[in-house]
Amino acid sequence: MNIYIAYGLIVMGASFWGVTGLFVQYLYEFGLTPWDVVTIRMSVSSAILLLILSILGRDYLKVQIKHLPYFFGLGVFCIAFFNWCYFAVMERTSLSVAVIFVYTSPIFAAIIARFFYRETITFKKCVAMGLTIIGCGLVAGIISSGGTSLSGMTVLLGLLSGLFCSLYSVLGRYVSQIYHPVTITIYSMICGSVLMIPTSSIWTKSSIFMNGDVWIYIFGISIISTIFAYTLYTLGLTYIESSKATILSTVELVVSVMIGVLVFNDGLTGWQWIGFLLVFSSLFITVIPNKKRPKVHHSLNYKPQMKSYY
Repeated sequence: MNIYIAYGLIVMGASFWGVTGLFVQYLYEFGLTPWDVVTIRMSVSSAILLLILSILGRDYLKVQIKHLPYFFGLGVFCIAFFNWCYFAVMERTSLSVAVIFVYTSPIFAAIIARFFYRETITFKKCVAMGLTIIGCGLVAGIISSGGTSLSGMTVLLGLLSGLFCSLYSVLGRYVSQIYHPVTITIYSMICGSVLMIPTSSIWTKSSIFMNGDVWIYIFGISIISTIFAYTLYTLGLTYIESSKATILSTVELVVSVMIGVLVFNDGLTGWQWIGFLLVFSSLFITVIPNKKRPKVHHSLNYKPQMKSYY
């Protein structure tokens, strides 16, 4: 594959992740809660993927029973709870603020990896974490106004969204050595759906699903922001280095904020824009390669790039 086509696939996949908030905000207008939206996203995506794989790729559906707890952990904590926190912040504030909180995930990932995998917290990581903390402080209004402009619960949910997002790569490190990303994704979503469907209120809102418009947004968040985004990103990742893919994937943050500002008229202050730029800059610092780095093996490229769906 031409390298520029691979770059385009990465950018397109990340952009599709970035439009998640567009579908979520419109689904809220039908009276659905964040928990309902997460349930719909996971269950519909699971059903579509299961149908496709049962016809075109049954080998991807083969797993060992002993590994199901890993899929359950990924599906419940790293996908379901992450999406719920992310969508809840979006409902309480705006799409732009919600997505910036998600990008606190590198901080949590570095800290968790330090304790579980003995990874070193380098000076570069410290700088990136410092920029992220300051950036999020500016977005929340804690630094710029001397007191947060957001409620304590909103800030907590935002930080939890970053934490649960970071857990996906940490918990998925082991299972990613055994299964293909498509297999991990579908079983994680199925396991998450097992929890979400019985505990959601979609059963009491059956009339909503009689509206044809609501299905446009349901298929949008399931097919475009989940299945297409993941497939394109993974395909492009096969042909380029992980560090380059990570840099290109930050277009997700830009797309999300731009949609919030241009479509939903999210009013970001000057300080919040500065916070956004600091968080964005920290992502580039995170992926700057060290002077000495091991040779990249494309067969392992999936491992550091595990993404949760938002």
